[in-house]
Amino acid sequence: MVKLLLWLVLLVLCWPLALLALLLWPLCWLISLPFRAVGIVFDGVFAFLRALVMLPARLIGGGRR
Repeated sequence: MVKLLLWLVLLVLCWPLALLALLLWPLCWLISLPFRAVGIVFDGVFAFLRALVMLPARLIGGGRR
């Protein structure tokens, strides 16, 4: 609701900028998708490396509390 009100205020005060933002938002979202995918991949790689490093401790029972 607040976003709609802010967008309406922007539309009244500066409608060309509001329309440009409305048209460019999907383009910015599409451009950011590959960076999100790279972030997900790096998150998975680091989780795998952490699991690999912690594996000996888990095998000997160091992780149980």
